[in-house]
Amino acid sequence: MNSVISDQVVKQRETLKGFLADNMFRLAQLCAPNMQDVDELEALLKSHIERSTYCKYLWVLDHTAHQLTSTVSRKRLIEEQKGRDRIARPYMQRALKGDPFYLSDAYISRNRRRPSLTSVQTIFDEDGKTLGYLGADFDLRKLPHTGKLNLNKKGWLQLKGDPAIRGGLFAQQRTVSAMDEKIDDVFSLVKELIVVHGVFHAKFHFSSSRVTAWLVDNPYDYQILNIDELTDASVCLAFPKRDYFEKATVPRKKIGKLFNQFKKLRFADETIYLRSASLNIVNGKVGLNFSCDGSHYVDYEEFLEKDNRFWFGKK
Repeated sequence: MNSVISDQVVKQRETLKGFLADNMFRLAQLCAPNMQDVDELEALLKSHIERSTYCKYLWVLDHTAHQLTSTVSRKRLIEEQKGRDRIARPYMQRALKGDPFYLSDAYISRNRRRPSLTSVQTIFDEDGKTLGYLGADFDLRKLPHTGKLNLNKKGWLQLKGDPAIRGGLFAQQRTVSAMDEKIDDVFSLVKELIVVHGVFHAKFHFSSSRVTAWLVDNPYDYQILNIDELTDASVCLAFPKRDYFEKATVPRKKIGKLFNQFKKLRFADETIYLRSASLNIVNGKVGLNFSCDGSHYVDYEEFLEKDNRFWFGKK
């Protein structure tokens, strides 16, 4: 992750830790005298989450990291998660080592495929003995953002291109890139940057595993995101939150379908394959560059109408 983004992520995490730690500590104090009463614990969690602007899920574990309560959300109690063993989770390792409060690195959630955070607060008795752990999950969309990303980073960045193109079309074979191996996570993160963080134009360089992104806040410059940043959901903390761009002509619900079509073209053939692809939500254009060095610029609606038979002549 480049230093500008990394510095902004650190600053944003410190801000979030400040107010999340205070809230978690107070709730943990209320939980401490009720660790033997699951119903009372769930009532406390439900009361807290109904007042919380940011929290998505709350749960309480015993001192062995087994879940005592249901997982509490605003809509319901997820009772089937009682008894769940969370000891192997990365955030629990820090708590078990003695950190009273820990805020995890950001990650892509399993169900909704959105950047998320988990925090854990140790629950102590009056003598400082560990009774258990209070856990909370947060959707980054719901958390406030402070500060402004400096988009004026200068410097030389050298990246390798597609090694297959040099050998001739039919003598080459697609080389699996780092982006290929994490393509679903990359698409989820870039979609989040477009929908929530003001990116209006994004170009995927599949073979060299990078994305170039243009933001509405600074359309005359662009960000280069490498594979480490594209697979680290913390990157979202560095970008300011913006409503979906009012000048967009591509409906936000179509973005996932467009990226899925990119994926199909990337993996459809080992010789003729998609090398790079771009989407501009303002002019509605999709840009495509294939291993044969053929380039296409097409309206997103027409692009979605075409299947692999159109591009490769295969049934």
